[in-house]
Order: sequence, then C-alpha cells, then structure tokens
Amino acid sequence: MSDPADEALREETIASTRTFKGHLISVRVDRVRLADGSEARREVVEHPGAVAVLPMLDDGRVILERQFRQPTREVLWEIPAGTLTPDESPEDCARRELEEEIGYRPESLEPLASVYLAPGYSSEMIHLFLARGLREVGAKTDHDERIRPVVIEFERVLAMIASGEIKDAKTVCAVLLWQERGGGSAR
Repeated sequence: MSDPADEALREETIASTRTFKGHLISVRVDRVRLADGSEARREVVEHPGAVAVLPMLDDGRVILERQFRQPTREVLWEIPAGTLTPDESPEDCARRELEEEIGYRPESLEPLASVYLAPGYSSEMIHLFLARGLREVGAKTDHDERIRPVVIEFERVLAMIASGEIKDAKTVCAVLLWQERGGGSAR
C-alpha cells in the first residue's frame, strides 16, 4: 500500500561505488539526495537473499541446529537456512538447505513471511518457511560447515527465546510467527 506522505521519505541515488565484491556479499557506498535537497552517504551490503526453515516433526517437535558463527564468535541455536543461488526459487532453496544441513526432505513447505534482516545497511531479504512431513534422507553439509541438528520440544524453544538463549533473529521470527498462527503442535 502506497502512502503519498512517503514521498518525503524517499531518497534518490546520485552515485554508487562498489567497494568490495566477495563470494557471498558485495558492499557499495551510495551518495543520495534527500527530499529536502540535502545529500547523505549510505553504506549498503548487497546480498542475494536467503531462506530459513522451521522443520516441524509429526509429533510437534522441531529441529534446530547448533552452529558456530564467526561474526558473533559464538555457537548459536538456529533453524536451517541458506543463501539463494542465481535463478533458484525460495522453495527450492528451502528444500535444498533442509536436506544439506539436517538431512530431511519435506512433504510440504508453508510460507511464513519474507523479511529484511537489517534494512539499515543490507539488502538481504530472507524467506521463512514451515516444513512438515519430514522424511530423513541423510545430511549433505558443505565441506566447510559444521552443524549439529538437535530435536527439541516446541515449548522448550519458546522458553529458549524468552530467556535469550536463542539470539538468532530468523529463528526467533519463524518460531514466533508459527506460534502466533496457532502452531506449535502436530496438526
């Protein structure tokens, strides 16, 4: 829905310089003109987008992962997730990541939401799904991934979020969206 008052918030890109191009991300610095005519600088991390999946077993338990994350220097609790490849649909990426990271193939994927992770500096949009009808097929993690899947009661996951034990935003978002929709148990 467009609001005419939003026009005063828009910024026009005057110039853009890519300062870094890596395997996963690129960084650019934009010079923008604000609605009042003044100029500002914006640093932008360009990301191709990603998916994250809340894997729900038939008995209502979920599968989380333990994985060390270098930027935080912590082993975190997370749901399976991964970066979209060129021309890959979010659904196909979700199926691929479930199989690679935890070794399950879903019968169905239910979209929960698509959200920006940190729109103040990143273009990354992550597509969140609920996976059901999971069939074990064996994990095929990437050569540089070390992941430990853990099956947990949904109520325990909620308690872990409330206590701050789960700090990963995509995991918190997917779990709370599913809870808000009346989920959390086998249906």
